[in-house]
Amino acid sequence: MAGRGLGHDSLSGALIGAVSETGRLGLRAASIFAAALAGVAIAAPARAAELFGGVHVHDVKTPLDDAGIESGVDLSLGYRGDRVGHLWNGELQPYFFAAVNTAGNTNYGAAGVAAKFPLRHRWYFRAGLGIAIQTGSAGKFYRRDKIAFGSRVLFEPEIGLGTQLNDRLSVEASWVHMSHAQLAGRENPGIDNLGLRLNLAL
Repeated sequence: MAGRGLGHDSLSGALIGAVSETGRLGLRAASIFAAALAGVAIAAPARAAELFGGVHVHDVKTPLDDAGIESGVDLSLGYRGDRVGHLWNGELQPYFFAAVNTAGNTNYGAAGVAAKFPLRHRWYFRAGLGIAIQTGSAGKFYRRDKIAFGSRVLFEPEIGLGTQLNDRLSVEASWVHMSHAQLAGRENPGIDNLGLRLNLAL
């Protein structure tokens, strides 16, 4: 991806741009997300939080996106908070993370809630839904040099399949998607990032 790196825009500029360009979309997305969370979260005793780091191939072309334009690897660092409830047999955790692209393309930060579902032996499945702010193009029309996401604020669904290495360490294959679900216009190229995450229980 040939988008601007985080260093080209100040944090305040990014926040002002997000509000001015996608204020209505951001409020709508936040309302939908809050309503969904309120519907599934059931109070539960707090449990250990986690730190996690990830390495993802950036902008992998899949049937779920119309991109495959940008390049590089995304290096991410994040935090999952104490368990806040259950969804079926999965434990809910709030999370946030930031990802920096090694080729100077789109960086992003995301926050949301994920549910971890135990499988057989030491395996598990994780699914999350968040809201992301990205530093690349918020343009609404296709371009060849970078992804025109159509919005500064995007939905950020993610899934992971992992295994517990010991009491504190786990590793998982991870898929992170970002798009605006056509709420900001008909063009919705989206992006898919595929990689690995290492999790450390605190």
